[in-house]
Amino acid sequence: MSEENVSGCTHDCSTCGANCPSKNQPQDLHEPLNAFSSVKHVIGVVSGKGGVGKSMVSSMLAVLLQRQGFRVGIIDADVTGPSIPKAFGLKKPVEGEDGAMLPPATTTGIEIMSANLLLDEEDKPVIWRGPVIAGMVKQFWTDTVWTDMDYLIVDCPPGTGDVPLTVFQTIPLDGVVIVTAPQDLVSMIVSKAAHMADMMHIPVLGLVENMSYVKCPDCGKEIKIFGESHLDEIAAKFGYDVLARIPVDPKLTQLADKGWMEMMENNYMDAAVETIREKTGEVENK
Repeated sequence: MSEENVSGCTHDCSTCGANCPSKNQPQDLHEPLNAFSSVKHVIGVVSGKGGVGKSMVSSMLAVLLQRQGFRVGIIDADVTGPSIPKAFGLKKPVEGEDGAMLPPATTTGIEIMSANLLLDEEDKPVIWRGPVIAGMVKQFWTDTVWTDMDYLIVDCPPGTGDVPLTVFQTIPLDGVVIVTAPQDLVSMIVSKAAHMADMMHIPVLGLVENMSYVKCPDCGKEIKIFGESHLDEIAAKFGYDVLARIPVDPKLTQLADKGWMEMMENNYMDAAVETIREKTGEVENK
């Protein structure tokens, strides 16, 4: 039976409820880049819940990759809670040319596209419904000129709703990094993100545990303020790599608050970056 003869078929399998023969066939819903763009690798940073530090991890990945000689950009896909421009002290507005958006760059050249850079006031709330927000995130990919990008980091909003689904469906991700915290509910957090990635056939590059511990400034002892970590057993359960364990570090928080992320000095994510480079085929030094 042809799709034309199926009652109720809208010819758009992403929204159609009809039981067409092609329904079970995989569809490529990826949206094309802007004609003037070039992006080699796209990495999503995700989590099953909010407040675990996805934006911090996204920022750290971008800074470290840029320091290694790669051209790096960030899509701040958390439209209702954008924090990437603040972490980099970026206030330059997005410029337009021939119907395309030109992302402003940080001091060291990291290009960023965020809803906050489109607003007159950075503390003005974005009160939009899901489909409108998802449409804006899609435009951050299709209507933005990303020039010769080696890595484009997508800082996703939490959960498995409209916007993460839009990112997973429309942007050709090389893989995702799942950010967690050392709490008992972390297994559920990872499971949600892991199952979504699996359903969308997107590789999980590994796990990053944020707020893993606090290091005593006097004796150097690591204090597990959220209890013992379950990260290793969860990683073993899903067959994922543990990419990093990031402590609660007041210096790191202060840098983000002041917009000085590019001045960070720590080795928390060094191994994570090397693993990502290996898994994306960028193993030679730049």
